[in-house]
Amino acid sequence: MSGSGPVDPGARPPVPGPGTLYRTVTRTWGDAGRVWLNGLDDLIAGLTGELGLVPGPVLPQSFHAVRAVTLPDGSPGVLKAGVPDGHLDAEIAALRAYDGHGAVRLLWSDAARGALLLERAVPGSDLSALPDAEATAVIADRLRELHRAPIPDGPEHIRSEQAAFTEHLRRFPGDDPLPRELVEHAAALWRELCDSTPREVLLHGDLHHANVLAATREPWLAIDPHGRTGDPGYDCGQILYNPLDADPAELARRAPARVEQLADVLDLDQDRTLAWGFAVCVLSEVWCAQDGPIDGTALAVARALASRVRD
Repeated sequence: MSGSGPVDPGARPPVPGPGTLYRTVTRTWGDAGRVWLNGLDDLIAGLTGELGLVPGPVLPQSFHAVRAVTLPDGSPGVLKAGVPDGHLDAEIAALRAYDGHGAVRLLWSDAARGALLLERAVPGSDLSALPDAEATAVIADRLRELHRAPIPDGPEHIRSEQAAFTEHLRRFPGDDPLPRELVEHAAALWRELCDSTPREVLLHGDLHHANVLAATREPWLAIDPHGRTGDPGYDCGQILYNPLDADPAELARRAPARVEQLADVLDLDQDRTLAWGFAVCVLSEVWCAQDGPIDGTALAVARALASRVRD
């Protein structure tokens, strides 16, 4: 994660737990984050009163405050709030474009206050407990639905993330914290894949096991889109180093089969999907290296895929 600025799209998120919100917000937004945290209780109270919501329990949260709420009509909702620096604008745009197809519905938003009111997926369990092939099939199916959405104005193109590789290679001339050859390979692939994409779509940007929840309106609904545009193969990368608590060696072993399954369901070229998976895994560790130790999980997967990637 970067020490200041918006949430980095390639970063591996922390496992939510007590104190996680404070740590991630202050690390990411510094003094602006502390100011926001100090006013958070008043913000939530004001929003629930303004929107006629009945507040419920705190839900898992890392970069944003997330509360279960009951809507005026009695239906379940989620109130989400974050530092109002514009980083949630792309999520709002993506959810509007999805319009409930494959993802939770956006019911209300106020970008200036960094606040969203969302449909709550019930029962809300994620994909972590499913057999791997079944979980991968659900993610692939959700991506197929989400990629049909119109591309709205606002979301950045994934080409902009090339800058992270450039900065990493400038800052770290050797093989610590990441093998330089691996980063150079991923950087070159990123440029090539963006320049040669056969089509571009609205990307979720972070679809993995914890961001697909069991629901009633549809069997599974996506949450927390980062909102990017570009090659659909990019969205096949985040699943490869998830779930968060899985053994890195096991994730590395599963990666080739996951890539093959995703490419088949999404009708993507398997070599390009493999290349995207490798590059996204390296990007995740590049983001981590910006202001802390690398996670190592995505690196293990990248190393497993590297020999299979065609230049």
